Amino acid sequence: QVQLRESGGGLVQAGGSQRLSCAPSERTVRTYNVGWFRQAPGKEREFVAAIAWTGGNTLYADSVKGRFTIYRDNAINTVYLQMNNLKPEDTAVYYCAAATTYRGSRGEEYNYWGQGTRVTVSS
Repeated sequence: QVQLRESGGGLVQAGGSQRLSCAPSERTVRTYNVGWFRQAPGKEREFVAAIAWTGGNTLYADSVKGRFTIYRDNAINTVYLQMNNLKPEDTAVYYCAAATTYRGSRGEEYNYWGQGTRVTVSS
């Protein structure tokens, strides 16, 4: 069973930056597509960004486009979400997910999920 572990969450002021990491338990995940999702208190989970296993294709939600960057380092089997110019509305628990073939924004298509890391943006 593949396990994903997110890290890098915490408290940050509005306008600041934070980098999240997603590290899987197995090296085979380096060939999986990976997505980041988030769930704010009282809201449904929403798509944030996704990246193909090659690292060449990325997809972003409109709400984070131009502020967030997803990238991966397959040499160390880690996917990152660099978040800049954070806003209070970015406050959420962030989850990474891996898919064996799917690449996109539909969470139900992802096969494996992490436990999440909380990001709180203060105004």
